[in-house]
Amino acid sequence: MDRRTEIRDFLTTRRARVTPEQAGRTLSPLSGTRRVPGLRREEVAQLAGVSVPYYTRLERGDARGATDAVLDAIARALLLDDAERAHLFDLVRAANATGPAGAARPARQPVRPGLRNLVETISDVPAYLRNARLDLLAGNPLARALFAPIFDSPARPANAARFTFLDPAAAAFYPDWETVAEQNVATLRAEVGRNPYDKALSDLIGELSTRGGDAFRGRWARHDVRHHRAGAKRIHHPLVGDLTFTYETTQLTADDGLYLILCAVPPGSRDAETLDLLASWNASAPTTSPSST
Repeated sequence: MDRRTEIRDFLTTRRARVTPEQAGRTLSPLSGTRRVPGLRREEVAQLAGVSVPYYTRLERGDARGATDAVLDAIARALLLDDAERAHLFDLVRAANATGPAGAARPARQPVRPGLRNLVETISDVPAYLRNARLDLLAGNPLARALFAPIFDSPARPANAARFTFLDPAAAAFYPDWETVAEQNVATLRAEVGRNPYDKALSDLIGELSTRGGDAFRGRWARHDVRHHRAGAKRIHHPLVGDLTFTYETTQLTADDGLYLILCAVPPGSRDAETLDLLASWNASAPTTSPSST
C-alpha cells in the first residue's frame, strides 16, 4: 500500500466533506467559482496557518518535515475526530519511517496458552480474543456459540470482515448489516495506517477487494476510520433468534495487537433469557474451539 497515495486520498476525502459553513467564521472568502464539494486547498491552508504550497505538497503525499504541531493544525482545520487524527499521524509516521519494513509486528501472532485458558475460564458472558485484522483467535464456549457462523467458517483464522462481506449468511446474522460492514472497513482502514507492513492485512484487503465487490470497494474508497471499542450490536442467531448485546473492547498491553471483547445483556431481560437458552443449548452440544494460529 503506497504511503503517499494513502495520505493523498485520506486528506482529499476529509477536505471534500467539510463545507465553508462548517469551517466557521475564521475562514476568509475566496474569489472564483467553487468547483469542489468541500473546502479548497487554499482554505485548509488558511485555517491551519500554513502556506498553500506546503499544504498542497502534503496533500499530494509528501509528508517530509511535517511536525506534530502542523498535523494538529490540519486536523483541526479538517474537523478530524480522535480516530481520524490518530490515523493521519500514523500515515505520516509510516511515510517518513526510515527503518526496515520488517520492523512491523509479525503477521501471525499465536495466542499464549495462559491467555487462551484465561478466556476459557470466563463463564458468565461471551468473551473472545481478536487481533486488529478482525481475526477471531479464541473464545470461551458461550462466545463460540454466540458467533458460531463466524467461528465455524472453514477459512482459518476466522475473520469478522471476511464473514461480513463474503459469507451469504452474514446478511441474515446481522440485521444491521450496513452498520457492521462500515465498522469492519473503518477498523481495517485504521489498522492499515498503524501497521502498513502487515502482509496478512494486505492479503485480506486484496481478497475482500477482489471477492467482496462494490460492497467492500466502495466503503474502502471512503477512507473512513473509527474506533469501535464499545457499543451495542444486534444479531439474528440461527438457533435462538434475535438478540441484542453490548460489548466492551480492551487492548491487551502484554500482547501487542490483541484485544479482549466481552459481551453482556441486561439481567432479567428478554435478551438475557435468549442468551441463557443459547448457553443451555451449547452445554448439551458444545462448540468446537477454533484452531490456533
